[in-house]
Amino acid sequence: MSQRRPEDIAPTARILIAGAGALGSVCGCLLRRAGHAVTLLGRASHLDAIAANGLHLEGIWGAHHATGFHLITDVARAGAPFDLILLCVKSFHTASVAHAITSLLAPDGVVVSLQNGLGNVEQIAAHVGWQRVLAGRVIFGAEVVAPGRVRVSVYADPVLIGIWQGEGDPHLEAWCRQLAEWLTAAGVPTNPCADIKAALWGKVLYNGALNPLSALLRVHYGALADDPNTRAIMNAVFDEIYAVAAAEGVALPFASAADYRAEFYGRLVPSTFDHRSSMLQDLERARPTEIEAINGAVWQRGMANGTATPVNEVLTRLVQARSNIGTG
Repeated sequence: MSQRRPEDIAPTARILIAGAGALGSVCGCLLRRAGHAVTLLGRASHLDAIAANGLHLEGIWGAHHATGFHLITDVARAGAPFDLILLCVKSFHTASVAHAITSLLAPDGVVVSLQNGLGNVEQIAAHVGWQRVLAGRVIFGAEVVAPGRVRVSVYADPVLIGIWQGEGDPHLEAWCRQLAEWLTAAGVPTNPCADIKAALWGKVLYNGALNPLSALLRVHYGALADDPNTRAIMNAVFDEIYAVAAAEGVALPFASAADYRAEFYGRLVPSTFDHRSSMLQDLERARPTEIEAINGAVWQRGMANGTATPVNEVLTRLVQARSNIGTG
């Protein structure tokens, strides 16, 4: 494969947002305003509103409006090869979308997973190869408040972009730096990350504690931290994730579960106090959840390496049951 030298990456790119939901729409809107050629792949109702009136972004990052997108509901209509594909679909769509976009990637382009949970990066690499995959950790919250209109509601930390496998590859390292620069310049604070695997496992700590309980109890994150019962459950989730990560040889961002709890209750939850999980929103709309890629992944990996994860198993089964039975 012919690769550009790091200094050869152009100042703007042909970008496909594969999954123009809340997160994808935020990135797409801001990157389009920054001058990139952006194609949005998403639901017809959302894209129809964008075609008519542009994409409106509101919330804590201010009011923005972008037009001039290429809008598609089917990858067959995507057009020219893309320098950059941001994969923002739910984890249960990763394999099918990764297969569909393989032919759309430019020879020296990259796919970046901006998704929740574990296992997404490996599924993408199975289709496009490790030399064309980057991973991103996202801890800001957004929602589609109406077709064509998206709100950024919470922000905890900069987006992190890094190499999951193939450290030291100058081409991938250049893309990490370039994408971080483009997103930051567009208005999404982003940094390159030397250990993205640890960062994504750290996101699983955060999501694994908050998402299922917020969904099951129908409350915001702050309520979970304030109650001693849910606090005890979240602490057990942390302990189990640390045990599974240790069994897999993954060094998490904090030395111990106790250290992470101090960060979680002292900084992360306060900065997202009023947020309701996307998992709760999915259940309310009778949509599938990402529980299998979060707590379910911890449970399954624990079974594979002999680590007990009873709390993650119960949370997974409860969310699955609520999804099956209905929200009432």
